[in-house]
Amino acid sequence: MERVLSQLKPEKVFRYFEEISQIPRQSGKCDRISEYVVRFAKEHGLWHMQDELGNVLIRKETEGRPYVILQGHMDMVCEKSYDYEAKHDFGKDPLKLCVLDDLIYAKGTSLGADDGIAVAYMLSILEDDTLDVPSIEALFTVDEEDGMKGAIGFDTSVLKGRYLINLDHEIAGELLTCSAGGKRVKCSVPVTYEEVSGIAYDIIVCGLAGGHSGMEIDKGRGNANLILGRMLHTITKNMPFSLRYIGGGLNDTSICREAKAEIIIDEKYIDTLETVVEKYSHIICDEFEGIEENMMIYAENKDADTCMCVTPDSKKRIGFMLNTIPDGIIKMSRNNEGLVRTSLNSGIMKLGDTEFVLITNMRSLAESEKDALADKIEYLVESAGGKYTEEYDYPAWEYQPESKLRDIAFEVYQNMYGKNPRLRGFHAGLECGVFFKKIEGVDIISFGPDIMNIHTPKERLSISSAASVYEYLLEILKSI
Repeated sequence: MERVLSQLKPEKVFRYFEEISQIPRQSGKCDRISEYVVRFAKEHGLWHMQDELGNVLIRKETEGRPYVILQGHMDMVCEKSYDYEAKHDFGKDPLKLCVLDDLIYAKGTSLGADDGIAVAYMLSILEDDTLDVPSIEALFTVDEEDGMKGAIGFDTSVLKGRYLINLDHEIAGELLTCSAGGKRVKCSVPVTYEEVSGIAYDIIVCGLAGGHSGMEIDKGRGNANLILGRMLHTITKNMPFSLRYIGGGLNDTSICREAKAEIIIDEKYIDTLETVVEKYSHIICDEFEGIEENMMIYAENKDADTCMCVTPDSKKRIGFMLNTIPDGIIKMSRNNEGLVRTSLNSGIMKLGDTEFVLITNMRSLAESEKDALADKIEYLVESAGGKYTEEYDYPAWEYQPESKLRDIAFEVYQNMYGKNPRLRGFHAGLECGVFFKKIEGVDIISFGPDIMNIHTPKERLSISSAASVYEYLLEILKSI
């Protein structure tokens, strides 16, 4: 393998980051990256355990020093650009890393620095016998991006440490002090089909920025799934059509960037369709001026066809779901300016043989508000004759007024950089919430380097920030 990052420092960090970038590690398919970490432990003679889920715990003891838990997840969100759809298979292909100035990115796909950089940090620390660090418990979890299944299923009774440093944040200079809880919900409504003949058109929404549905939900970015639903509703008000296909989004934790519907119309409505789509695409794009500069909404003519389309009643159920479900920010924090308190993201929609499915991710800093929002969505789905199913639910990490670990990290930052770190809450969900609930007396902080546009093909890792945060982590460990 020709190394792309061989000239970057710290050498160990970027060597490991490049190595794990060659290993497919989609959520739910972490067996290869888990085995890689186990091999590392064996090769370095370190105590380790691998549970049935694929989580790996490695210990490296320093005599007379307490254990500190370092924690990050091995899986990544797999997103690829529209023009790269057929060129990359996340199930088998390595990422194609590139360097541009101070940034690392992957060609045509998400980078997986969330949370690959944490894995690289932990492996580097475990390898290096020259470091002045306490005893280390490095916990590598699976499926964080799929409901935190690894953290939820891990037996925390084996852990010796009561300080936990989570390395799953994307803004350098910040120390996280709390994070949101969340639910993933499957909203499904039944559909039936009938045979229809006519002219086929694709209605396409694309070019949106997307992004992490916790980190970027405050940016006001468009959700392609719901924008497409709005456009179809607008078409319905102007002319009849049949719906053959609708789909969009790959991950419930990502704001949907692209969505497509295929409709069948009578030839006499061609001009009407094209006029309506052109007019309202301008209106919708204008609403997102300054936010979604590359958004496109258009109709693309296909051949005449006879095919199976959903019945009018089924189409109405789909339209009801897409045009009534809440979207984006539900409530802002009263106490922390700029912090989202509660939100909802409809990240995935798909049409099957018997049902239309919308996968939503709701987050809140308050468990009661999360549950109340879930109740509203359940009522909405049931009113459309559908079924509401909670697929996972993870707890919030609550703010703790007293934290010795936070005090240490704060002081180290002051000494290194001559200024205070920013202490903040976090609207996205972190495994910290799971461990906070499961480990009695645990003291937690979370931080990480600058990673831009996570959960999108435009994900970028700052090289200088990754190096600086690694040194910061080492100084914190030195102080414990």
